[in-house]
Amino acid sequence: MKIVTVIGARPQFIKSAPVSLSFRPGIDEIVVHTGQHYDPEMTEVFFADLELPPPAYNLDVRSGPHGAQTGRMLERLEKILEQENPDWVLVYGDTNSTLAGALAAVKLHIRVAHVEAGLRSFDRRMPEEVNRILTDHASELLLAPTVGAVHNLGQEGIAGSRVHLVGDVMYDAVLQHTARALRVSTVLDRICVQPQGYVLATVHRAGNTDDREAMRAIFEGLLQVSTAVPVVVPLHPRTRKSLLDAGMLEAVAKGLTVVDPMGYFDMLTLEHHACLVATDSGGVQKEAFFHGVPCVTLRAETEWIELLASGWNRLVPPLGGAVGTSILSALAESRPTERPSGIFGDGNAAGAIAALLANYR
Repeated sequence: MKIVTVIGARPQFIKSAPVSLSFRPGIDEIVVHTGQHYDPEMTEVFFADLELPPPAYNLDVRSGPHGAQTGRMLERLEKILEQENPDWVLVYGDTNSTLAGALAAVKLHIRVAHVEAGLRSFDRRMPEEVNRILTDHASELLLAPTVGAVHNLGQEGIAGSRVHLVGDVMYDAVLQHTARALRVSTVLDRICVQPQGYVLATVHRAGNTDDREAMRAIFEGLLQVSTAVPVVVPLHPRTRKSLLDAGMLEAVAKGLTVVDPMGYFDMLTLEHHACLVATDSGGVQKEAFFHGVPCVTLRAETEWIELLASGWNRLVPPLGGAVGTSILSALAESRPTERPSGIFGDGNAAGAIAALLANYR
């Protein structure tokens, strides 16, 4: 059996690693990196940390408007899929790489398997929401991480033997790599922070970085928080450019602990030792929960509603002075007493996915 795996962004490198390592002999996996994330700090370092071989193909599409970027991916993926003629195309999450992989495959009558199927924020203004909906409806095999995701698919008429509750592959990855990350990472010493002595913040979604008012609300709020506790910000290239264009980068660099994007082990370590995480990332929301760290999500909605119900996450739309006030309020509160178990599976989602792909008829 031959599987072409299409990935392009750092969260997808993390998600794909446990699955790739779970494929048994007899499964030939061809990894295609679209190049959606192309900075070395956001690509090569992740493959090194996760001990993955380099992709067989790198499309090097880089950034650009959604239509142009997705179109370049489609054109290049189609040629590879015609050449490789796989049994499955495997895609992850909700990026343009995900949608391009699914569309290129179904046009060639190749079966698509979608990891993280069924997630919904119910906000179609988000490009990620459109990508995940279209990918789900194009997929033959829908690999859902949570009970809620299975329910969402059923509400859209997708049910039966195509849908499988497998758990969350990012949970697999955190379980597999955290102990080693804490042993080998020196990130706390390098940036001079103490365990439980800082807030970790990540901001990268276009809905925030392309909206100057939202971005100003987020970073003015983080600067407010920094008067009480250090705030560490691994700065995404898109966010750095937006801050520079808005004339805010100098003030942010002075008031916050701004660092370059982190490798996976350093990021796990920063998440594990933070007193609170503030983020607009779907993956970082979950990782905070896995590490038992409270989270403030800098969005009006989240696809991970289980985190809200558990009390470990709260939504704060980036408006006015809400960001700083909400983070400081969350810091002043006691952490929830316990984390519900089983929400994201048992840590063997990757094994379940590999078995389903091998045996699906």
